[in-house]
Amino acid sequence: MALLSVNEALSRILEGVEPVAHETVPLIEAAGRVLANDVTASWDQPPFNASAMDGYAVQKSDVKEPPATLDVIGEAAAGRPWAGTILPGRAVRIFTGAALPDGADAIVIQENTERHGDKLLVKEGMPDPAHIRAKGGDFKAGATLLKAGEMLNARNILLAAAAGHATLAVRRKPVVAILATGDELVEPGQAPGPGQIVSSNPYGLASMICSWGGEALLLGIARDTKGALAEKIEAASCADVLVTIGGASVGDHDLVAPALQAAGTEISFWKIAMRPGKPMMFGRRGTQRVLGLPGNPVSSMICGRVFLVPLIMRMLVRSTEGAHHLRARVAAPLEANGPRAHFMRAKLGHDANGDTVVTPLANQDSSLMSALASADCLIVREVGAAPLPAGAPVDVLPIDF
Repeated sequence: MALLSVNEALSRILEGVEPVAHETVPLIEAAGRVLANDVTASWDQPPFNASAMDGYAVQKSDVKEPPATLDVIGEAAAGRPWAGTILPGRAVRIFTGAALPDGADAIVIQENTERHGDKLLVKEGMPDPAHIRAKGGDFKAGATLLKAGEMLNARNILLAAAAGHATLAVRRKPVVAILATGDELVEPGQAPGPGQIVSSNPYGLASMICSWGGEALLLGIARDTKGALAEKIEAASCADVLVTIGGASVGDHDLVAPALQAAGTEISFWKIAMRPGKPMMFGRRGTQRVLGLPGNPVSSMICGRVFLVPLIMRMLVRSTEGAHHLRARVAAPLEANGPRAHFMRAKLGHDANGDTVVTPLANQDSSLMSALASADCLIVREVGAAPLPAGAPVDVLPIDF
């Protein structure tokens, strides 16, 4: 039986995915959430013409030929505007951030003046227009500042606050339950016994899930018994996605697929033409998506980036910026590829001309977690791809886990 292609597998995983509901959260809880609606400005920013300098608000015509002497008639500070109107021959002491008084159209900086009581001597220099921050110079009332689908960070939360929003409508975080399986596993911090290894995959996947806008639910380790698997699978009923790790093949000790089927999961596929990551399974349990990832940690993480991340993004109706392939020139020759798409661990950089280049890691053994940790991208080699010389363009999938 021919293995399913990566593209066909991803298409099946994403088919019919519905967006998660949205909720309203205060700004302080909005970081890392995905906007459900556009954010528009409630008012102009600045909401008034404001002074960018300490100095004096004047009429430009009074100071176009310095020196000039003016009468100081008041003072304006941030939050305490001067209420009158400046007439010819008058000036108002003004401080940074203060509203420009009516009648004024220029700021003379204090370094260019001398003051004696209520008399102001403007000694030199025409006022710089940059000394006034124009009303609406940053954004206008009604302007769309942030688009639905953006993930909120410190910069755009700052912008939303300035635009008059104390709360934001965001997508609910998709809940992804993670279930490690196998008698050979122990939790991090425990010393492995004979034949045992540390269950590292759930923690790497959880970090990936959270960084892309989901919520990870760690279910712990299910031992290789039907009862243990059934109990953990039932505990994941509340999740939007169930990710199982290991046991997705068809050997005598691979019990995950039968346990999932017994719990009502309809299996769509369980092998794909991909390396690393061939023994990957997908199915549906009602509205829940089920991904059975390989037990090999590198394979598990790469399958997570290729399949789980797009699933989370589809649920969040998230902008795909930064999630898709880019093109770069390969720094070393690549051999012809075989019958499975190859996701090669690599590092991005720049050549002497400033062009983006990508260097594959020397050792592509899928068991090497240390090599994966040093990579920042994956070179994507299609099935049957021909050999490539150094300098040839290749598809690159960025990774941030």
